[in-house]
Amino acid sequence: MTEFLQSLTVPFQYDYMIRAIWVSALVGGICGFLSPFVTLKGWSLMGDALSHSVVPGVVIAYIFGFPFVLGAFIAGLLAAGAMAFIRAQSRIREDATIGIVFTSFFALGLVLISLFPSGVDLKTILYGNILAIADPDILQVVGISAVTLLVIGFKWRDLMLYCFDPNQARSLGLKAGALHVTLLALLAATCVAALQAVGAILVLAMLITPGATAYLLTDRFGTMMWLSAAFGVATSLAGAYASYYINGATGGCIVTLQTLVFLAAFVFAPKRGMLASRRAIRAGGAVLIEINQPRMNANEL
Repeated sequence: MTEFLQSLTVPFQYDYMIRAIWVSALVGGICGFLSPFVTLKGWSLMGDALSHSVVPGVVIAYIFGFPFVLGAFIAGLLAAGAMAFIRAQSRIREDATIGIVFTSFFALGLVLISLFPSGVDLKTILYGNILAIADPDILQVVGISAVTLLVIGFKWRDLMLYCFDPNQARSLGLKAGALHVTLLALLAATCVAALQAVGAILVLAMLITPGATAYLLTDRFGTMMWLSAAFGVATSLAGAYASYYINGATGGCIVTLQTLVFLAAFVFAPKRGMLASRRAIRAGGAVLIEINQPRMNANEL
């Protein structure tokens, strides 16, 4: 028993694992806090677009020696601005606009990587490399997380109302345009932070899955936000920890664990789960049968 307990603490004997675990948990928590807003707004495709659009910014930052977070954030904002501009100036549908912009930015990033192969590791950008994260990158992730939490803490009610009903937000005097830009900026910044943990390909899962899981478990947005953050922290921490023992990709372990938690909620959630829905359908059918069944009166006996 003692040997078994000691084996469980082996990952904590290595500094790179300790950093990977707590940074993953931090990124998972930030993604979890933002996930309900993305889910409520229906911006899953937007999150995917921004996560891929930051690639050329990362490459340019590496080439010129700038902090990668700066290049990625600027690229994300440029991509969001390009989507908004094309959508406003044409009749192209929003999903087509997002597809055009993010694939263009991603293609530009691949071209830059092929032109400067020694400066950038494509696998690091696409899949992340949390086990080898450097101290400056950790400081950047902590800074992004702190700013994101601060903004959400002060503006979460306004952002919630904007995501739920922009017209009502305007009627109440809120600046919908400013809230739109704020949410886009938070989304871009979070994509940059999560890039280190899971890479550009799996960022979307960390931005969507915790919120979708929490949505199945509660009807209150505040509770949904805290549940989503808790799922993000727990699955990221456990996924990074488990990756040591199975010798698997950290980002893949995190997202796989999040998917398993979502599937459990999808099946067993007390109100919105698949089993609960089937029970409700059966109960409704039984009620209908009872209502429609002909009743005998006393004179017929």
